[in-house]
Amino acid sequence: MHPQIRLPEPGNCPICFMDLIPAASDEGDDDSGPRTLKMGKVAMALAEIETARVERRSVAREVEMVGKIAYDETRLAYITSWVAGRLDRLFVDYTGVTVRANDHMVEVYSPTLYSTQQELLQSLATAKKLEGSSLDIIRSTTDQTIASSMEKLRLYGLSDEQIAHVIESGVPDENVVILAPIGGIVVHKNALEGMYVKEGTEIYTIADLSKVWVLLDAYESDLLWLRYGQDVEFSVEAYPSEHFHGRVAFIDPLLDDRTRTVKIRLNVDNSDGRLKPDMFVSATAQAFLTAHGKVVDKNLADKWMCPMHPEVISDDPGECGECGMDLVAASELGFVVQPESEQSLVIPHTAPLITGKRAVVYVRLPDQDRPTFEGREIALGPRAGDWYVVYDGLEEGEEVVVKGNFKIDSELQIRARPSMMSPEGGAAPPVHDHGGMGAMSGESAAVQPEPEPVAAPEDFRQQLGDVVDAYLRLHEALSTDDEGQAATGPIADSLEAVDMTLLDDEGHMTWMKQLAELQKTVDELSVSEGIEGRRALLSPFTNQLKVALKTFGYERDGGQVSVFHCPMALDGEGADWLQQGAETNNPYFGSSMLRCGSETEALSQEN
Repeated sequence: MHPQIRLPEPGNCPICFMDLIPAASDEGDDDSGPRTLKMGKVAMALAEIETARVERRSVAREVEMVGKIAYDETRLAYITSWVAGRLDRLFVDYTGVTVRANDHMVEVYSPTLYSTQQELLQSLATAKKLEGSSLDIIRSTTDQTIASSMEKLRLYGLSDEQIAHVIESGVPDENVVILAPIGGIVVHKNALEGMYVKEGTEIYTIADLSKVWVLLDAYESDLLWLRYGQDVEFSVEAYPSEHFHGRVAFIDPLLDDRTRTVKIRLNVDNSDGRLKPDMFVSATAQAFLTAHGKVVDKNLADKWMCPMHPEVISDDPGECGECGMDLVAASELGFVVQPESEQSLVIPHTAPLITGKRAVVYVRLPDQDRPTFEGREIALGPRAGDWYVVYDGLEEGEEVVVKGNFKIDSELQIRARPSMMSPEGGAAPPVHDHGGMGAMSGESAAVQPEPEPVAAPEDFRQQLGDVVDAYLRLHEALSTDDEGQAATGPIADSLEAVDMTLLDDEGHMTWMKQLAELQKTVDELSVSEGIEGRRALLSPFTNQLKVALKTFGYERDGGQVSVFHCPMALDGEGADWLQQGAETNNPYFGSSMLRCGSETEALSQEN
């Protein structure tokens, strides 16, 4: 990485502490092609080169999601007043009561209902008097009046049994009882005894909780791994040692542009009633990828499923017991048994060197007199655990370098050949000049204009200090290669907590513009895949945060931070980062070049 460093014996580079490699082959000159490198046995041993074969296998990935439990909207019912009247009695007078279908819910007095019952009874009395009459027209009219009155009562909400009771007693009921249309839990009570209600007034809401929905948030980068009918395992805090299951019943066709997530809905059986609406859920979906599509559940091969209710599975064709739709073959929904010949072509995740949109691997060429490695650009698919799917550029059985590939790339740079960092070759790589703070070889970086300082109260600057602390935690994770701790959630939370109402009009407008850019970059950071994706997006967020800190200043107990620069970061474009302390901790390369870079500026806490 620093070809100006040449020592007579093996050791470490005094700048970046990488292992030195022989400047010349120990078995003669290297006359290989522009993208190949021949190494002697000693050089290969010193570089600790390891290879692995390109193979086909079924790769899986765990997609983690969070969400909450919600009512099944298809199992909600409202009890409303079908006519205007007065609520004389509420049989259910508080929420949370369990009711069964046809249970008494409320007694209503309605002049309209009373008069309609009287109309029915009078028509029946008239019909009885005309039983022996020869006037067919009058009898027909009376029969039509009876039918019309009975139909009105049905439309007003009376059951056939209630109408029969009125006819049998011969006396109109002053109060009519409204019955529960379904069984479930009364989750809302919107009326009190003695209230006068209009037609259509909601009195109760009943939810059948024997089945519930689980609504999850999935990042757009995970949509490749999710599909209808997929089994998802989840847990809730109330039962931490127990796992529940549901199947994906709906994937929202719209993306939330604020959170960059898509809603995923599971249908879940809750016959024991332990799952409560609004419980938080942590879910994991096991997704499999093949050469021609995902295999969600091999156990569904030769099964039949409902296209609306994926939990309805049958060995034979038929109708869905939930909605009555015809079941379809599971194979039509993508559930197939995966032949070995259709398994994905994969390489270990340590094999590719990824920079921007390019991915380079070093392939060991067979049948060579000395170990020979060829640099090759490939088309990478998604990462699945410890593997990357390869779309193009490699063949099954080839050997790729999985350890020491960066050292091979460095040697090609030293020889001015095409490499990951220098794809065109022919030019010396950028190097650091450690003679003074921030000095760099090559063209000097463009000088950005200093932002105009804006007065800000101490509370606001303390909140900006919290953003800096969250940034430093991300920096530490990137510089130590700790992908598990490279989370952007704390940065997003600290930005959201900044109270812009503390600023005056000028400061408020300035912060609004800066906040929009900061949040946009944080959103991109949150959906970036893996530690390399976050490293690629760290630079624009750093630049925007520097502007904010210089504009308003900041307050933090840990003291001031400094700006560091590495001209080799981001494919040789160079990038800044913020850190505390004088010793360089490079987040763009991590342990491979931890000390590569230098301090360029100290950010005073005063603007």
